[in-house]
Amino acid sequence: MVQSKTDLFEEELKTQAAWFKVLAHPARLKILQYLAEANSCITGDLSEKLPLGRTTVNQHIKELKEAGLIQGHIEGVRTKYCLNPEKITEVKAVIEQFLNGLNIGDYECKSE
Repeated sequence: MVQSKTDLFEEELKTQAAWFKVLAHPARLKILQYLAEANSCITGDLSEKLPLGRTTVNQHIKELKEAGLIQGHIEGVRTKYCLNPEKITEVKAVIEQFLNGLNIGDYECKSE
């Protein structure tokens, strides 16, 4: 059986990479920002807030929901979207752990 290239790396790096992948599109970042700035759950079409079509926005919402960063609750014919504070806290910790591990205190790029 062929081994996946990602299997060559430790679990921590694979977890970090998965989160970075979820956050790697500006539309997803904008959706998270919009929900955070709203400071509450919002109901309605988020595509009105982005320069993208409804289908594209819905695909990004789906990615964020699958990652657990946002929650969607159906109320009647509308969906209410909210941030998931526990997952946001988790991903912040993962990102901080990765960046804090890049010890660049005395780092200097030297030409040879």
